[in-house]
Amino acid sequence: MDPSKVIKYPLMTERSVNMIENENKLVFIVDRRASKADIKVAVKELYEVEAVKVNTLITKTGEKKAFVKLSDQYDASDLAIRLGIL
Repeated sequence: MDPSKVIKYPLMTERSVNMIENENKLVFIVDRRASKADIKVAVKELYEVEAVKVNTLITKTGEKKAFVKLSDQYDASDLAIRLGIL
């Protein structure tokens, strides 16, 4: 899948801000057909950071939410600032 079509947009909620600060994780709304491997590759290509782990879930509204844990050498808050969500 095309990386720009895999990741729709970053999600900013109170919980996701907490995850950025405490767990070095970012939250994205992604294409429902995207696999965890597709999401990992898309994050690497679009944002030039290494994802260690990806967890996904389908929300009540039918959207797919991805929780992306970044490797220790990258800071989620720096990427969030670059994206303009913090």
